[in-house]
Amino acid sequence: MKNWFAAAAFSAAMVLGSSAFAIPQNYSFQGTFAQDDAVQLFTFSVGGTSDVVLRTWSYAGGVNAAGDTIARGGFDPILALFNAATGQLVDQNDDGNCAQVATDSVTGVCYDTYLSAPALAAGDYIVAVTQYDNSALGALSAGFLFQGQGNFTANPSFTVCADNQAAFNDVSNGPGCGRTNAWAFDILGVDAAEVVTPGNDVPEPLTLALMAGGLAGLGFSRRKRA
Repeated sequence: MKNWFAAAAFSAAMVLGSSAFAIPQNYSFQGTFAQDDAVQLFTFSVGGTSDVVLRTWSYAGGVNAAGDTIARGGFDPILALFNAATGQLVDQNDDGNCAQVATDSVTGVCYDTYLSAPALAAGDYIVAVTQYDNSALGALSAGFLFQGQGNFTANPSFTVCADNQAAFNDVSNGPGCGRTNAWAFDILGVDAAEVVTPGNDVPEPLTLALMAGGLAGLGFSRRKRA
């Protein structure tokens, strides 16, 4: 775990070093998880005090910052924000309120995530996308609640999903609570942002070769626009 954190922090430092004077941009990412306890990491940097927003689109769908239409039906996401220099948890959000994120047309709930970080200090940050209730346990080095527990949402003690399936269920009790493995995520108002880990596996110690060697080939989509 310590090597994983060090590698993520190194990646964040590289992002900042290449974009200290960049104009803030919006970055959009899309992908899928292989199992419930997967964790997708990103780094981003801000060169000065900035109002940053992190939000997901995949639970209820919608149009992301890149202008792509995202289908509804993805899993219930959580976003956790860490300081890359220290690994400390800055903030974490499960659900935005219904004024910030869309209402799912089938389940009738607002389970996409909206994490606002106003006046975020200049520096490097790490964001984790996970599935509810795989929340961060504190500092990044502490890991996540269900890390290593595979498809934990198939356990009846966790979910009251009416159409319970092998994975990717949420806690809404009714049709439509069996979800897909898709996620979609925006980082808004930053200088630069990059994918760190593949996300289809629980992060274990990362190597610098992984970060340097072909992240574009991992099956993720990234677009940006001012």
